[in-house]
Amino acid sequence: MNNKSTLSKGQGAFLDAEGASFRVWAPHADEVLVTGDFNNWSETAHPLSREENGYWSVHLSGVKAGQRYKYRIINGSQELFRIDPYAREVTCSTCHAMICGQDFFWDQQDFHMPAFDNMVIYEMHIGTFNHKEGDKPGSFYSALEKLDYLQDLGVNAVEVMPAMEFKGSFSWGYNPALIYAIETDYGGPKAFKEFVKAAHAHGIAVILDVVYNHFGPGDLDLWQFDGWSENNKGGIYFYNDWRSQTPWGDTRPDYGRGEVRQYIHDNALMWLEEYHLDGLRWDATAFIRNVYGNNDDPQNDIAEGWTLMQWINQQVRARQPGKISIAEDIRNNSFITKPATAGGAGFDSQWDGFFVRRIRGAIAAPEDQAVNMDLLREAIEHRFDSNAFLRVIYTESHDEVANGKARVPEEVSPGNADAWIAKKLSTLGAALVFTAAGIPMIFQGQELLEDQWFHDKDPIDWARKDRFAGIIQLYKDLIRLRLNRNGYTLGLCGSHTHVYHINNQDKILAFHRYQEQKPGDSVIVVVNMKHQESRAYQIGMPRPGLWKVRFNSDASCYDESFSNCNSTDMIATPEAKDGLPASGKIDLGPYSILILSQDPSST
Repeated sequence: MNNKSTLSKGQGAFLDAEGASFRVWAPHADEVLVTGDFNNWSETAHPLSREENGYWSVHLSGVKAGQRYKYRIINGSQELFRIDPYAREVTCSTCHAMICGQDFFWDQQDFHMPAFDNMVIYEMHIGTFNHKEGDKPGSFYSALEKLDYLQDLGVNAVEVMPAMEFKGSFSWGYNPALIYAIETDYGGPKAFKEFVKAAHAHGIAVILDVVYNHFGPGDLDLWQFDGWSENNKGGIYFYNDWRSQTPWGDTRPDYGRGEVRQYIHDNALMWLEEYHLDGLRWDATAFIRNVYGNNDDPQNDIAEGWTLMQWINQQVRARQPGKISIAEDIRNNSFITKPATAGGAGFDSQWDGFFVRRIRGAIAAPEDQAVNMDLLREAIEHRFDSNAFLRVIYTESHDEVANGKARVPEEVSPGNADAWIAKKLSTLGAALVFTAAGIPMIFQGQELLEDQWFHDKDPIDWARKDRFAGIIQLYKDLIRLRLNRNGYTLGLCGSHTHVYHINNQDKILAFHRYQEQKPGDSVIVVVNMKHQESRAYQIGMPRPGLWKVRFNSDASCYDESFSNCNSTDMIATPEAKDGLPASGKIDLGPYSILILSQDPSST
């Protein structure tokens, strides 16, 4: 199947059988011309015709894919050379747009997006994920080489940090200069499509991180694009009053201007339709919906930001049903994931900052007695609405392991991230991610016990893969159980959670995950947050009978330093405890988690 643009009647440069059509929005221009390889960079040969509402267009014969071009915009005495805002491909963030061919062959792929309650996300940064030696960042081609590894790990979705063209070669990606173009150093649009195609062949969905709360601030051709601005601000693509201010300069897009709304809308749909992506993760939505972004005072709301998110999310559902839209809002605001009909922004899920703060606070506590098990319960039970999968839960993300924040093992044991306690508590945190209700996510290298804080020139140390093979196996086992791949932990896919046992003295907690509380559905998770074993510890159980230990994070097969505390299967008897009709005894290793369930055939 050829990849044909669904946006060809909009702006940009699009090839046809005779040449190419060019169309650009420059409402304050007196004249617009296109100059490029196809006219020997003549600045006068090809003027665009003025249309209504500030648009300009022209069709040129003989234009070919790969040719470079720019717009020359005249506004009074100003002469401006601008990169096409809709350019799919560029030579660099300050150089030239390129005519992008639409001849990528996708094949008839038999890929099905995982259901939201069966999704495990692996967040990755293309520049550092599989970086090769040299002064260039990693690319989509180098990342593609690790898809076998990710498939074996068990994840079924990757979230790619922003890959739009940015200033320079190294960046996190949250400074997009041209939101339609794939970063040149990452390989450009063809490389990204090859990555998506290969990921789907491995059964892995691809979610892209998009940045619509600000543009730039560096290498920003959109700035005063056609020469007009007010208050010396950004011009037609930006607010030109007090609403322009963001933590990244006066670079908030003007969500109230129809052409800017269309620009962002078309971009979101382009990723899903032209690149066959399976979802979008929106960066910092608090700065779209709110002027200051650090509170939920309605007086600070940007109404147009709310309606923009609603519109795009409704369009995604209508045109690309089943694909996921995730918000990073981190303000514990349930309206982010409420439908537009209820006044919400309409996202399918959102990052849960409440969860990560409480879990990391517990596993990095200076001493055991400082751990508040009631706060741990709140994190496990927290939800934004009745649907538990309206939240993405994690202990590490790009934000949580950078800017002065450490990887979990390093935070637990500064300067000695390979220590026993760092391994124990980081894997305990991971086990909570995979057993609490929500969409679990891990950050690249987390399963390798990466210890360095994240930055755009610190590549994953793949030599740790052999050194920590047991820890990787622990993650594999957790993912397998979370996705019920053996058929006896369906409860971990369910939306129900009941924390029924809390012992703040001994730092032990137990919770029940289930859908309908049937055998093979009910899953019991027991957590020991103390640096000591607990033998023959009695807890309540949903029903009597044999409960098998499906996972023990203290098992020595994961690391030879683990104590391998005996965790034999439990026989629960009809002795009520913790408000449940049965109970049984188990052994718990220090800083460990047990997962128990019954066989589906049990009665």
